[in-house]
Amino acid sequence: MARAMDTLIARLGIALSIGLLVGLERGWQERRAPAGSRTAGMRTFGISGLLGGVLAAVAASLHYPMVFPIGFLGFAVTLGVFKLREAQSDSDYSVTTVMAGLGVFALGGLAVAGDAQAAAAGGAALAATLASRDVLHGFLKRLTWVELRSAMMLAVMTAVILPILPDETIDPWGGLNPRKVWLFTVLTASLSFLGYIAVRMFGARKGFVLSAIAGSLVSSTAVTMVLARTAKLSVDPLPLAGAAALGAAVSITRVIGLILLIDPTAIILVGPAAATAAVIFSACGLAMFYWPQNKPFADVPASNPFEIGPLLIFATIFAVAGITSAVLVSQFGSSGLLATTALTGTVDVDVAVLTALQMGRDVLPLDVIAKAILAAMATNALCRAGIAAVLAPASFSLPLAAITLVAGTAAYAAYALPLA
Repeated sequence: MARAMDTLIARLGIALSIGLLVGLERGWQERRAPAGSRTAGMRTFGISGLLGGVLAAVAASLHYPMVFPIGFLGFAVTLGVFKLREAQSDSDYSVTTVMAGLGVFALGGLAVAGDAQAAAAGGAALAATLASRDVLHGFLKRLTWVELRSAMMLAVMTAVILPILPDETIDPWGGLNPRKVWLFTVLTASLSFLGYIAVRMFGARKGFVLSAIAGSLVSSTAVTMVLARTAKLSVDPLPLAGAAALGAAVSITRVIGLILLIDPTAIILVGPAAATAAVIFSACGLAMFYWPQNKPFADVPASNPFEIGPLLIFATIFAVAGITSAVLVSQFGSSGLLATTALTGTVDVDVAVLTALQMGRDVLPLDVIAKAILAAMATNALCRAGIAAVLAPASFSLPLAAITLVAGTAAYAAYALPLA
């Protein structure tokens, strides 16, 4: 009994604290108003949270759940009447204080009758949202219709379409997973949108390189496609090609880390070639990115931060490659490891590397596994160069292709010389 009482007191304390936290923010916003001229301040919000907790406790004690909604309705009417009088006096049409009061009351009830941690988190989030008024209003003023439309499209792609797609293969060979294909499409769109926002926030030079490096931690192929599309609208695509090369270096480094985590022995043969390619991509990428230019650096495109058409085309290619790879696996099994990983690497180098490590390490020699991993990385690099050739102008695609050729040749030499 005593423990239950202590728990109730603690929960009521959380309910009170939620109200005081929100009331602190509301009181600070209206700190210059004369005493008694505002509907609710710090004390009123604190009492509101405590009242919600008390009514939730009473409802549980009486085994009559309707106590809380009835009390909530009475609280809403009372708060609304006083806020109406204040609004009439000040010619104020804001309903924020009313909604904050209702939220505090409900969170106070949740703290007592439900999940106290969730209620506390909700209270902190509510106070933070209220305190972010100037930031949010400033962001809204700077937001363009193009950006808003893109955000809405991305939300629909992620929250509406993605969950309803089947998360299982639907073809006879086990290579076409609709949710995985669409997830890659959403990923590419997200990278494009985040890169656009990064450029708006940090400027073109910092924004492009930051978004390329961060995006390549997930997919350098998607990053290359986004940069290639942007290069069509830029007066000087060369620095964008440098950003794509830096993304390629990040991708190779990520693969090295993956090998070290799963099968460190494979790094003996793969490491020198992969490290050589990463160094060349990094050096050439930095040189192109920071090369002195007389032209203004890549302007932010005024069009949609991402377009559905190119995304759907690339998703189709991704699906076809997945099915083809699955057919080869079903026909040749681990004996066709080199071919399957090379093909899979065109769209997902991580999957190709995992396939090589998991399928081959028990039945194939280490050198065969190493060749399969390097083949996947090579075809992934060729795929990026191919995407650039199709989507970007020659001033972007040719330098990237030249870097890819140099890095590939040097990597092959680093792999072959020790074996000679």
